[in-house]
Amino acid sequence: MKKFVPKELEIDLFNGKPWISVVAFTMEKIRPKNLPAFQPISDFDEINIRTYIKSNNKTGVYFLSIEGGKNLSCKIAKGMSELPYRYSKMKRTENEYVSANSGFNDYLKLGFKIGERISEKSELDKWLTERYALFQDTEKSINTFEIHHLEWEINGLELHKLELNYARFRDLIKGKPDKVQYSGGVQVMAWGKHSAEKTGYNNT
Repeated sequence: MKKFVPKELEIDLFNGKPWISVVAFTMEKIRPKNLPAFQPISDFDEINIRTYIKSNNKTGVYFLSIEGGKNLSCKIAKGMSELPYRYSKMKRTENEYVSANSGFNDYLKLGFKIGERISEKSELDKWLTERYALFQDTEKSINTFEIHHLEWEINGLELHKLELNYARFRDLIKGKPDKVQYSGGVQVMAWGKHSAEKTGYNNT
């Protein structure tokens, strides 16, 4: 894990173990402050692979990978945020989510059924979802964003198909997932970008 995360960031642990999540969802009405949303660009499917980070008394997320289902949306999002967006072909239906990227030979195929709402979250549920900062690096800097959202509502999820291949993360993502859940989504705001110099990645 350490070789994928900049030295300036500390990998957060739950009961002594790091976690990685593959999150597939749909962005809607994404826009900069003071500008209206424009559906052909503002709405797109996205998959991110994230781990969990601590830095300067904040806990947040760090994206190992971000894919978007619209090429122009990815270019604009990457240009404005410096997040590592890349385009992949995606298709989402009521019970399926499919993504493929021929350049990286990555793919994700999900077939699922949404279950009942989870009324009492576990400590792990809260640890994974109640994150209010985003840490991301560029070639020269570590960027920190403040994040605000309401508490996630989550449902059980039954997977009847799971095919996943991300070759560069083969040692991190393998076997059956330890937890599978669904959320109807929340409104999210990001602001307060702060940049600090980056010294490099861990070598162990």
